[in-house]
Amino acid sequence: MKKRKYGRGKMGVAETIHFLVWGPWTLALLLGAGVWFTIKSGFFQILGIRRWWGETAGSLMEGTEEKKEKYKITRFQSACTALAATIGTGNIVGVATALAAGGPGALFWMWVSAAIGMMTAYTETWLGQIYRYRRADGEWMCGPMVYMDRGMQCPLLGTLYAALAVLASLCMGSMVQSNSMSGTLKFAAGIQPLWSGIWITMLTGLVIAGGTRRISRVSERLMPVSAGIYIMFSLIVILSCWEKLPGIFAMVFREAFQIQSVGGGISGFLLSRSVRYGLSRGVFSNEAGLGSLAVLHGAAEDTTPWQQGMWAMFEVFFDTIVICTLTALVILCADYGGPDGSNPAFGREGAALTAYCFSVRLGIFGEILVSAAMTVFAFATIIAWYYMGRQTFQYLLERLSRGGYFGISRKNWEAVYRTLYLLAVFAGCICRLQVVWLVSDLWNGMMIYPNLLAILWLSGQVRYPEKGSR
Repeated sequence: MKKRKYGRGKMGVAETIHFLVWGPWTLALLLGAGVWFTIKSGFFQILGIRRWWGETAGSLMEGTEEKKEKYKITRFQSACTALAATIGTGNIVGVATALAAGGPGALFWMWVSAAIGMMTAYTETWLGQIYRYRRADGEWMCGPMVYMDRGMQCPLLGTLYAALAVLASLCMGSMVQSNSMSGTLKFAAGIQPLWSGIWITMLTGLVIAGGTRRISRVSERLMPVSAGIYIMFSLIVILSCWEKLPGIFAMVFREAFQIQSVGGGISGFLLSRSVRYGLSRGVFSNEAGLGSLAVLHGAAEDTTPWQQGMWAMFEVFFDTIVICTLTALVILCADYGGPDGSNPAFGREGAALTAYCFSVRLGIFGEILVSAAMTVFAFATIIAWYYMGRQTFQYLLERLSRGGYFGISRKNWEAVYRTLYLLAVFAGCICRLQVVWLVSDLWNGMMIYPNLLAILWLSGQVRYPEKGSR
């Protein structure tokens, strides 16, 4: 996410609201909840690594196959859909911004946010599974709005969350991602935003028209290949600079604990840019605490709450500990963060910074790689967030209409949301999105509060698997 500047007047009010939503108290709440779930689980993400790794990536490496049926969503497909939603522009733009604003120490605090967020992700996904239910059309309804409604007996809170999630899907899930794709295609291939908007909207329409099953199958094919290619070339760059790695890691740990001169002591540490940007970008990237993972895992068949919870843990781990770390190391291997600030990487932001650092070792191919990764990751996020938005839209419609749908069929209402989503995708390609970025951050931030309230309220019901082997 690029650092943005806004004018005064009305935008000043919006920025004030943004600060209230995403202030240090929000990060403290997220971390506090994550620490509580970590203690409650007996540090399962660390001591139980053999168990959760074996149930997720380990099962794939061992060749364990799920029985695929035409009308069922497998656990792996559900995990790929969730990964599609989390692995996006934040893994490239967000990491670059965190390092530019917070220095190399921000990487350490991204690790901290992921380690703690893994148990938050487990908790919300576990609750989503035990409270999910089938709708009349046979599809699952799952997510924070359901466990707020059925677990807390508070449908009003569920309705609020669903409304915020729908708004987030029409901003962050569609417009922001398509804008990143459009900008990347213009930079890399010279394609004008109007034409990229037409093609991106058409391609999105073809995928989402097939419903949950097509979204899951496209994600299943798209994410392993695209993430695998990105990992491979990131490792090529990093290993070509292997002699720099000890110094880079020393710099990361050293700067992670530097105390700001302003205020000094604990207050200065809490105001440290490394802490603030590392934690906030980690949360932005892996989405632990937003509740989106609980929705995205709702369609999985032949599964248990424990299995889906561990897949959610793996997704947070893979998104931040793996992909974000690789991006950060590529940037740092290009000597970004050096003491004199004379490196040509300085002054660049977001995807431009990441592209430059890849090109240092890979030449023009490095810029092409980053552009392709940005495009694929953003598109995967678009289709995954459509599923997220559609689920919450359906719940919102059911609650507001009391099942009557205001005299309009459910399919027609779904067509209305699909049309709005595609219009948002197209608008994102051709518009300047400074305001949309700000508003998107607001919706995402506001989703955190009702979700954390619910999972803390219901945390006594959550059960954790044993830490031993499978």
